[in-house]
Amino acid sequence: MIDQTALLTLGLFAFCGGLIDAAVGGGGLIQIPALLHALPQHNIATVFGTNKLAVWAGTTASFFRYVHKITFVWKLLIPTMLAAFIFAFAGAMTTAHVPKQLMSYVVFCLLILMAIYTFLKKDLGARSTYVRCGPKEISLGILFGGLVGFYDGVFGPGSGSFLLFLFVKVFGFDFLNASASAKIVNIGTFSSALLFFIPTGHVLWQIGLIVALCNVLGSFAGVFLALRYGSQFIRWFFLILLVFLILRMGLSLF
Repeated sequence: MIDQTALLTLGLFAFCGGLIDAAVGGGGLIQIPALLHALPQHNIATVFGTNKLAVWAGTTASFFRYVHKITFVWKLLIPTMLAAFIFAFAGAMTTAHVPKQLMSYVVFCLLILMAIYTFLKKDLGARSTYVRCGPKEISLGILFGGLVGFYDGVFGPGSGSFLLFLFVKVFGFDFLNASASAKIVNIGTFSSALLFFIPTGHVLWQIGLIVALCNVLGSFAGVFLALRYGSQFIRWFFLILLVFLILRMGLSLF
């Protein structure tokens, strides 16, 4: 067990991670480094497993806060979540065979492109342009759900932000609905990852439950801000997060 000061600091970072995750995704970029710093004696799989427990709790809590406020497109979201669930487990199983350095460079470039596109398209996600959910849209949902799910299983950071961007750009959701919808898919990927991490003993339950509680409290704050200030607030919050992710990944890569 870690000392009380370190646990308090970890709880603060978990609260901030939950807040950001509930609004725009990407909270793991705050929470995972804090866990790595607080748990230097544990291997990376245990850190990731403990983090997944916390973000699963926070994401599930934020979904239940959104569920009565947002009209979800279940016909699209359920197959997308199932694809993400299956491929997240496959990603976790193949994590040792995927060149993570190469993936880091690919993700870094994608983050830059997403940030530039979102900044230049001032009306992107300001209002919903979603029209219908036919076989084409469901097929795209399965494809992107599988890709993001596999990425989340192998690597993970920023998967919620990728989902948010895809729901806005590909399906025409506004930022608020996209943020809420991304939670459903992430519940699938996090649940899948836990099915891998729990049986292999890579979850520190005592620390994980404390971090999970702080993450849940942060998620309540994030949902409140998202519902209170709407899509434009989420758009700018999303842009700020992308810049933070780009700077952080850029420093570690270069």
